[in-house]
Amino acid sequence: MDSSCDLRGIDVPKSLHPSMKEEPIMSHDTLIAVDVAKSVFEIVVSQQPGKVSERARLPRSKFLAFFVQRPPVTVVMEACGSAHHWGRQLQGLGHQVVLLPAHQVRPYVLRNKTDRTDAKGLLEAYRNDDIHRVPVKSIDQQTVTALHRLRSAWVAERTAMINTLRGLLRELGFVIPVGAQYVVPRAGGLIEDAESGLPDALREACAEVCADLRTLEKRIAGIERHLEALASQLPVVERLRSIPGVGLLTATALVAVTADIQRFPSGRHFASYLGLTPREHSSGSKRRLGSISKRGDVYLRMLLIHGARSTLWHAKRLQEPDRLRAWALRLEKTVGHNKAAVALANKMARIVWVVWKHDRHFEPAAHAA
Repeated sequence: MDSSCDLRGIDVPKSLHPSMKEEPIMSHDTLIAVDVAKSVFEIVVSQQPGKVSERARLPRSKFLAFFVQRPPVTVVMEACGSAHHWGRQLQGLGHQVVLLPAHQVRPYVLRNKTDRTDAKGLLEAYRNDDIHRVPVKSIDQQTVTALHRLRSAWVAERTAMINTLRGLLRELGFVIPVGAQYVVPRAGGLIEDAESGLPDALREACAEVCADLRTLEKRIAGIERHLEALASQLPVVERLRSIPGVGLLTATALVAVTADIQRFPSGRHFASYLGLTPREHSSGSKRRLGSISKRGDVYLRMLLIHGARSTLWHAKRLQEPDRLRAWALRLEKTVGHNKAAVALANKMARIVWVVWKHDRHFEPAAHAA
């Protein structure tokens, strides 16, 4: 799905091939760091490690022209707003693009924070092999990510409106049960009933709130239809949905955000990338493990943990749960529901890695008595 991975796979071997070493046009020894901004871009060029040989400060309109005139080089940017767009543009010009996590570049910015020091910090962070690169996303991946963000924004807006409406009505003695499915019907009944006791000054305002809630629900349903249509074109989404607790939203978000599962050497690394492994503060022979690190994508981690909670509740109604669900139920009795849900989410992330990497469906194993 991500064509940028294929471009990198083509460029790198050519630059390392013995027959191409004598051609300077394919040399990637030159390193260019770009501090991406909305209108002005700070650029530093390095020919030797740790040394800046050239600087430029360009407006947005002249940014690509600066790279058109140069032979293929390695361009380093922070994985921030519009970085993936510019990464695709530069890859189309034959350059190799490296995106670094912004929070891991910050420690390399010395003294005052300016555009120049930010760009210089990118050069230093690039030399650290422990900082994992962020793959450049394709347009398809960013489209799916945008749909998820729109849906999340509308769900948050709907939740805020529901809480406000329920709170205002409760102050007047009208108690609506917890649950989004009860709010609009109950509030609509109060508005239509002239003898309900709802003040006339509030009827029109509450009716507008109910209309807005219906509109938001239609928008959310429309986003889910778009995601379902996109998922039908991706075989990997179908395989991921065979995992307990992984539905349409989780599967499509995993494909859009993760991009390339091959960059993770094991399922443990993938779970750590999602922030589902414990923090460690060890020294000498003492190993101290704390709560989960909560690093990585917050949205993915939330979806996996919610899916794990749903799987736990569903497992309690099964007569003969499979091995995964039986393990989660035993763990819940020991550590409680919340910790068991997080542990199950960690296990689900590892299963996602296996299913995705080996192109296979999840096959539940029978629980041994």
